[in-house]
Amino acid sequence: MIQPAWAQTEPPGEDPAQDSGAGDEVVVTAARSVLPPSALPLTIDIIDKATLDQQIAISGSVTDAVSTLTPSFSPTRQKLSGAGETLRGRSPLYAINGIPQSTPLRDGSRDGFTIDGFFVDRVELIYGSNALQGIGGTGGIVNQVTVGAPRTEGLTGRVLLQGTADSDFHKDGLGGKAAGLVQYKAGRFDASVGAAYDRRGVFFDGEGRRIGLNLTQGETQDSRSWSLFGRFGYELGETARIDLIASRFQLDGDGDFVALPGNRALGIPTSAVKGTPPGEPAASRTESLALSLTDTSLWGGNFVSQIFWNRTHDTFGGELAPIATFQDPVIAPVGTLFDQSENRSRKYGGKISYERGVPGFEALTAIIGFDALWDSTEQRLIATDRIWVPPADFRSLAPFGQLNLALFDKKLRLAGGVRWENVAIRIDDFHTLASTTYDGRNPATFGGVAVAGGRPTFQDALLNGGVIVEPMPGIRAYVSYAEGFTMPDVGRITRAIRDQGISLDNYLDISPIVSNNREIGLEVKRGPLDASVAYFWSSSDKGQLLIARPDRIFDVQRLRTEIEGLEINLGVALPIPGARVSIGYAHLDGRYDSDTVPDGKVDTDLDGTNISPDRLNLAASYVRGPLSARLQTQFFLSRKFDGPKVDPRNDFGGYAITDATVRYETGIGAISLSAQNLFDKFYIDYSSDTRLPTDNLSYFAGRGRTITLGWDYRF
Repeated sequence: MIQPAWAQTEPPGEDPAQDSGAGDEVVVTAARSVLPPSALPLTIDIIDKATLDQQIAISGSVTDAVSTLTPSFSPTRQKLSGAGETLRGRSPLYAINGIPQSTPLRDGSRDGFTIDGFFVDRVELIYGSNALQGIGGTGGIVNQVTVGAPRTEGLTGRVLLQGTADSDFHKDGLGGKAAGLVQYKAGRFDASVGAAYDRRGVFFDGEGRRIGLNLTQGETQDSRSWSLFGRFGYELGETARIDLIASRFQLDGDGDFVALPGNRALGIPTSAVKGTPPGEPAASRTESLALSLTDTSLWGGNFVSQIFWNRTHDTFGGELAPIATFQDPVIAPVGTLFDQSENRSRKYGGKISYERGVPGFEALTAIIGFDALWDSTEQRLIATDRIWVPPADFRSLAPFGQLNLALFDKKLRLAGGVRWENVAIRIDDFHTLASTTYDGRNPATFGGVAVAGGRPTFQDALLNGGVIVEPMPGIRAYVSYAEGFTMPDVGRITRAIRDQGISLDNYLDISPIVSNNREIGLEVKRGPLDASVAYFWSSSDKGQLLIARPDRIFDVQRLRTEIEGLEINLGVALPIPGARVSIGYAHLDGRYDSDTVPDGKVDTDLDGTNISPDRLNLAASYVRGPLSARLQTQFFLSRKFDGPKVDPRNDFGGYAITDATVRYETGIGAISLSAQNLFDKFYIDYSSDTRLPTDNLSYFAGRGRTITLGWDYRF
């Protein structure tokens, strides 16, 4: 039996350009099984440490690395907020060692920035709706597995120093990063402790102009972050182990710049000038603690248990002009009241599972388990201490079981399972903000409404199943069906209630989003060839659609959505030793029911806030001896949106971005040089180009050429 990835140890001091995990059997923690990925009816990708570090050196974050390498993942907004970033057209579940980072009832969209990538050993991607990790995986799972425990007795570690600049070396665009990890092993005990500090300057576009800031949602530019990490383990026996993993991540905006409106009609993007934004700069803080007990040979099977605690505190910045939603004439004259909001969330829970071959019928592998999660979230206004989103408590209790039957010497597998979700939500009586009932003309309409709280519940059996055919090693085909679920952004729904007499016990929009994923896939991994193709389609009767208001605040609508897509990936090792080329392509179509009175029939394309563009990825890499290099281009293809409620100004023209990196091991550490947007192309990012067509404060360009020089030393 094999431990889950977050419980495994790792060989320290190895060169990440050379360490691809060769010789180790891959175990995908997010799949909740020690069976190899080829035995599961899923599309699974693993971004190993070498690839992850290479991409982070180019783009700066784990989220950008995942987006760059995954054609069906949205191009990132290059902001702190990941609102609208999707996998296969739906929101993915971000997790760290299986611990969900999202807030189920009020999505602050900061879950992609909760740990520094320096402490991430690899990223596991599971595509498509599934309930393997519980709530949130409607688009798939992005599981970040932290560094393993040391294997070597004594002291080992790693140090990283980096400097970043735009190609014109503007002073206010300079950034730098310093990180270190020290690991110690003595007999059965081991410890890993590390810290990372990242200072980011402002970003510049391909025309040398400062990129505009989203003061409210938050920025990674003009910011600084601290990340602390600790892991302490003890081997209880030959196969049993206990681990305590703790982390803290904090990112604070510096507040040195304010946004300068652009001009969409003239193609001039939002920029930035020196200035002091009102209130507190946007910030994000995540603290996490997890205790796990594993035994890879308990009664002949694999036992995994984990209890965890997680807390987030997300501050949203203030706008230069007072936000209309926050006005209240009882406090100050309308149009003069400044305020800003913050999300506070706390979650705790536990997971337990046991897997083994059925005695007397070892071809049948069974998994039984139970997950529990409690989450409490609220959104308050900082300056006036008002409640915008009332405190909401979420509770999920979920037993589950999986079976995997191997037939004909494992050439045929039948897999399936069920997860029983028992969810309860509790929201006490509350009163909406005064502006909720304001019609924009008559001050007498200020006052908000009283809303009766409630305890809506949800119980359902979420199914999955599939067939895998592997006629020979390295070739497999599969068909699968899986259901996933998430909650709608209850915070957006409750804060937008305008009518009197609402009781949350029978308010339809509280009902969960249950989506499915039906998929057909083929993979070939033999010799120099690594290829895969997958066709999928999914639907949800009460999906979640983000609809923009004129004040740039998004509301939720519950409508039927349907998505289908095709993913193709091909990698080939060339006759030149160490050389490899790859191509990836994703095509997505998504539509929703836009009728004023929904009839259950989809008739309008999902817009850029809710689905990614088609994409073609090309890459060439070389790894031999002390030298490694990669050249990659992403082609984001043009898209027109059709339907009765589509604004043609949101059509997407497309663009292409090329990155490059080279790394050389000197013997006293490795030197790396990376360039994002190598050709310094000017472009408007996908999110800005496909939403809010009249908003000149949200018309952001993408980053121009950005150069990173790094030194990485292992001892």
